[in-house]
Amino acid sequence: MKLGALFSGGKDSTLAMLMAKNLGYELSCLITLESKNKESYMFHTPSIKQTKIQAKAMGIPLISQETKGEKEGELKDLEKAIKKAKEEYSIDGIVTGAVESVYQSSRIQKICDKLGLECFNPLWQKDQVELLEEIIKNKFEIIITGIAAEGFDESWLGEKLDKKIIERLKILNKKYGIDPAFEGGEAETFVLNCPLFKKRLKIKKSHKIMTGENSGRLEIQELE
Repeated sequence: MKLGALFSGGKDSTLAMLMAKNLGYELSCLITLESKNKESYMFHTPSIKQTKIQAKAMGIPLISQETKGEKEGELKDLEKAIKKAKEEYSIDGIVTGAVESVYQSSRIQKICDKLGLECFNPLWQKDQVELLEEIIKNKFEIIITGIAAEGFDESWLGEKLDKKIIERLKILNKKYGIDPAFEGGEAETFVLNCPLFKKRLKIKKSHKIMTGENSGRLEIQELE
């Protein structure tokens, strides 16, 4: 079965792609929504333009669709992008990195139903600590590119998501109730390397933007 992958550049969508490939699915294309709204209800936003470089590293074609990021209105742009993927790459379904967000998964499912596509959510309801351990086991190299919760500060931006960080996240979970894998929107991530990549990416230029005491983002400006 040929799948299009909803791809944000972060850990969940990338892990879902790897799981789909390991199950024998063909990853025909990536689908990315570039939202102009930093507070998008549906889509990952930090360094989203860099998904083009990640797509090249994987050797998978990318469909990139701009959206204003308006609630519900952005779904029309998502449908447009998925429809384009179906027409250009003859996909049979969509793979997503949805874990707990009913808001996201239900809306993606509705679009797939309308377009006659299967919707595959391999991470759905997966234990969040197990999800992080799966990422470590598969030797993903991931950095944190966005924070938005009590317990975080500027020092977290750019940190690698490794065993040490996972232990720190467990502590924050007990102290502040932060979801370890950020399913409450507490943080965003960016993948620099994983088994799907043909080459490891390196950050050449970036800068941190803090928007509050516990919120901010790492803007990746140049990769190699």
